[in-house]
Amino acid sequence: RHGTSRKKRLFMQIQIVKTLGGKDRSNTGAFPAKDTLEITLKVPRDLELVSPRMAIAPDGGDDCEILPEYRDFDGENDDFLFALDLGKMGEDGYGGLYYYEFRFDKNYKTYYTASVNNVEFSIADRPSRRFLLLLYEPDFTTPHTYYGTTMYHIFVDRFAKGTHETPVRADARLDPDWAHGSPEYAPYPGAHLENNQFFGGSLWGVLDKLDYLESLSVGCIYLSPIFKAYSNHKYDTGDYDVIDEMFGGREAFDALLAECRRRGIRVILDGVFNHTGDDSRYFNRYGKYDSLGAFQSEQSPYHDWYNFIRFPSQYECWWGIPILPKLNIRGRDCRNFFVGENGVCARYIRAGAGGWRLDVADELTDDFLDRLRAVVKAENPDALIVGEVWENAAEKVSYGARRRYLRGRQLDSVMNYPMKNAIISYVQSGDCTMLYNTAVEIYASYPRAVCDCLMNILGTHDTARILTALAGEDPEGKSNDELAHLRLSEDARAYGTTLLKLAAVLQYTLYGFPSVFYGDEAGIEGYRDPFCRMPFPWGHENGELLAHYRALGKLRRTHSAFAGGDFRITAHDCGLFAFIREDENETIHIALNRASFPIHFDFGESWTDLFTGEDGSGSAILEPCGFRIIKVTKKGQ
Repeated sequence: RHGTSRKKRLFMQIQIVKTLGGKDRSNTGAFPAKDTLEITLKVPRDLELVSPRMAIAPDGGDDCEILPEYRDFDGENDDFLFALDLGKMGEDGYGGLYYYEFRFDKNYKTYYTASVNNVEFSIADRPSRRFLLLLYEPDFTTPHTYYGTTMYHIFVDRFAKGTHETPVRADARLDPDWAHGSPEYAPYPGAHLENNQFFGGSLWGVLDKLDYLESLSVGCIYLSPIFKAYSNHKYDTGDYDVIDEMFGGREAFDALLAECRRRGIRVILDGVFNHTGDDSRYFNRYGKYDSLGAFQSEQSPYHDWYNFIRFPSQYECWWGIPILPKLNIRGRDCRNFFVGENGVCARYIRAGAGGWRLDVADELTDDFLDRLRAVVKAENPDALIVGEVWENAAEKVSYGARRRYLRGRQLDSVMNYPMKNAIISYVQSGDCTMLYNTAVEIYASYPRAVCDCLMNILGTHDTARILTALAGEDPEGKSNDELAHLRLSEDARAYGTTLLKLAAVLQYTLYGFPSVFYGDEAGIEGYRDPFCRMPFPWGHENGELLAHYRALGKLRRTHSAFAGGDFRITAHDCGLFAFIREDENETIHIALNRASFPIHFDFGESWTDLFTGEDGSGSAILEPCGFRIIKVTKKGQ
């Protein structure tokens, strides 16, 4: 604090303490809509601030100033208590989003709290960023079976061929060179690409590789779309009732579900419910299906599933892409097809799927998501519903409307893109700031049940491979042809492997569960789509990375602290980032050093390094780009 004014130092000593049911919830910003939340404002008396009050407003509403109920003059602080009856604050009988700040007067001037990460704050002389308060349904829970799991994300055509032969469509092109083939790419980003090049991966291949997945301690498989479609990625759905024949059809799907069920592995499906392909049973632009499609006739039973501007050639498309006509999910028949009691979402859960990952959740209406959760949970309360949301989902706005994803009637969880970006920033730069603030803000914005099942990613089918993102050349200004042939040098690959090991430690030990994009653990490289979708390098895996991922998976499987344990950050400076995962059974310290010099970190008690097996007491050395996963032995144990 050298050089900081005395007044500023005193301002920084103001504390906000939140308690609910007698428990300290100071690092929390999401609460069930019941009981009374008590917020105590502790203000150093030396500041001589007067008229403290809390200004709170419902999302988009007007301020309401609340005065404290009492002042405690004991000690060096004045304590001001603000009590919020959360049960009376909810919207539509449940949940709600509020923003609040504290205001003080001094010498005829007003000062305001300015939130940094929804927990920490500064004092400003003008209104600034407010604290977020999210209220959710009191009985909102998420599936505990996913808390300690490891998810594996499979892009089906590129994972494994399998021993069962599958048919090849006449309009598809099969690349026989699994080991050295390259995904086809457009001449420039956004240019048309047929996407009918296949490498032959199938659900039979996934079934044949279950032993491999178990060696990674995988407890959940997330499959890219598997429904009948023209493209290799299947995001242009042709028929939701048919498992694509090139992936093995319904026979392979049922066989995979049966064997996964026997092994205790859940299978999550990719739900693409905001658009179909133009080559589909429902739109049928090319007449390949035996249906009367919306493109063919205004009398089609599917005509109202789409929004035509001028029939038939002008219609609303997803992101303006003509081959992806946008679905009108507000229409009764279209909506019921997906989220009716016997709709697509319910039927596949009934068939044995473990849940849904919802593609571009921002484009699914609140009514649609409400009904989706109702029908899915009616079939299986333990089914998982994860949304693709790239920002803080607690206050996400899409198409001009605030979304209520995490208030108890829609999603269980989201893909944790903010944490992905923060992890990459930290391991590349060594600066803890973004990682610290992102972790504090996300965990203080989401309900605890959501934090426990966040989908922690380092890469997906939409992003560059994590190894390339960490150590590859900057792709800015490079053509698709250049990116298709650009590979890491030997030195860059070694450096990237070191950084990825650090990133994976965070991915596996923070709140939530890791979702590994197929082949990240094997060292697959690749820039943006489609270069991130190379076939899995069977027999040529990066052994160092693979061993690392296996060890992390085993840790998650064998230590309960990672399955719903508490989280607390203990250090975040000079390249050192450390935190604790703890439950009633164990306390585990995770510490990472991204500095260029060794760091001695004191764990305070007798300990065992769960990764190396080393025993010790007190401090341990963290080498540059090193980490420790330490279980402490408490007195009396």
